Amino acid sequence: MTTLSLNPLFRRSIGFDRLNDLFEYAMQSEAPNYPPYNIEKHGDNEYRIVVATAGFTQNELDINLDNSVLTISGKPMSKTQDNDVAFLHKGIAQRSFKLSLRLDEYIEVQQAAYEDGLLKVDLRRVIPEEKLPRKIAIQGNQGKQQTLEHAPTVSDTEH
Repeated sequence: MTTLSLNPLFRRSIGFDRLNDLFEYAMQSEAPNYPPYNIEKHGDNEYRIVVATAGFTQNELDINLDNSVLTISGKPMSKTQDNDVAFLHKGIAQRSFKLSLRLDEYIEVQQAAYEDGLLKVDLRRVIPEEKLPRKIAIQGNQGKQQTLEHAPTVSDTEH
């Protein structure tokens, strides 16, 4: 395994401590291939995770959010096998799974729905008012106040 040091990047950065943790997490874990899933972007702040969970019932699926890690897991209930059935081909994998996705700090889970063998989890980016762009006052040499120019924000147009 290759070791990657991001220390030179952090010399000129403030508050990016979690970024280093994110890179370490990405380097250690392999991308899961079961179950298949999509991550979709709808507009600027809307996202959807779609997980193909054929063969699972809604009661066999579980969604948890802990410390910005969204975990989707499935565990099939033990079913009694019919002794009269012999599979000629068994292509529907119905095994346990655990899919973990790290969410940005402003991403919130809105809802989850299960329909036609697809689990859909809707996400939304919600940026707090204090994190939006704002004007910073600059004191001039003569005691006159100047302000920085910036493009109007949502908060500027609401007032």
